[in-house]
Amino acid sequence: MQASHLPLRLTTGAFILNSGLSKRKLSSDAAAGLQSMAANAFPAVRTMRPETFGTTLCATEIALGTVLLTPIVPSVLAGAALTAFSAGLLTMYWRTPGMHEPGSIRPTSDGTAVAKDVWMLGIGTALLTERFAAGSRRHRR
Repeated sequence: MQASHLPLRLTTGAFILNSGLSKRKLSSDAAAGLQSMAANAFPAVRTMRPETFGTTLCATEIALGTVLLTPIVPSVLAGAALTAFSAGLLTMYWRTPGMHEPGSIRPTSDGTAVAKDVWMLGIGTALLTERFAAGSRRHRR
């Protein structure tokens, strides 16, 4: 892992890990609420029991946070996982009514909590593009 990746991976990994850990005892109602929002982007999650959805989301966030915090995991792999996760969150943001102003990408007050996840997409793509940029620099030599 490059030294420049350390702050990106530590801050994001700790944030996501904490989010996952906080969902360990998610109530059925809270899981159903999260599932309802996720179903706007991914209709297949509607078929899951809310408790199963909550457990899956919890495990996903704990796993992703751990991947980001583990230095032996290559940054390109961590970046790909973070990019996929944040793209899913932003898809949910875009497809959930009332999260953004009509005809605009700008969030409403209800959408700000999810729209701010765009920073994770930026970090994930930075981890990915650094690898490709480094490969292209080596190729030119």
